Amino acid sequence: MTQDATTGRMGRPARTSRDEILRAARIVIDRDGWQKLTIRALGKELGVGAATIYHHVRDREDLLIQLLVEHAGRSIDVSLPEEPEARILAAAVAIRDTLAALPWATEVLATDGFLARLGGRAVQMVEAIVATAIAAGASQEDAVALFRNIWYLTVGEIQVRARTDSRPEARDARASRFADLDAEATPALASIGEQWVAWAAHDTYADGVASIIAGTLRRSG
Repeated sequence: MTQDATTGRMGRPARTSRDEILRAARIVIDRDGWQKLTIRALGKELGVGAATIYHHVRDREDLLIQLLVEHAGRSIDVSLPEEPEARILAAAVAIRDTLAALPWATEVLATDGFLARLGGRAVQMVEAIVATAIAAGASQEDAVALFRNIWYLTVGEIQVRARTDSRPEARDARASRFADLDAEATPALASIGEQWVAWAAHDTYADGVASIIAGTLRRSG
């Protein structure tokens, strides 16, 4: 018999599955924001002690990565084309679309070396990018550089769009600042003016990635 760390009641040790932990973690994130997801908050949500949760996850970061891997497994269902550039692009877009639904994921993965923590469909998309580049003639080093360049673009776009979308009231203010640019000091920017804000809202991710892919494979070939 043990005492439940949350309720103080005596009884059998709590048994909580990994699926229950991940489900509760999603509830906490949706309700309170990902910053509020802690092992303590998760234990409170589940009505169990921290030791029960640590049986399934190493720490908070591991919990967030497990959430990402699970989400990728459910959301990435892509048949990649055979043509190398199209294949790499499709894998990159699949990664972007998956992470765009979880803007917090880029905060967790914004360090080099995160790949060792991934698995399932998430890491398979990275494998597709690197393996396809090598098969198309890129060196292993260039293939890694290709993925890293795609990754930096992906993280930057998701973070910028997430923060921009969270402050829609600032759109008019941004537009007015562009409209007030000095035409003598910055003639090109001033001529674009407030159109910058409208054009920046366009989804140019695929075009940007395609340029990175073409440049890398052309250089390697």
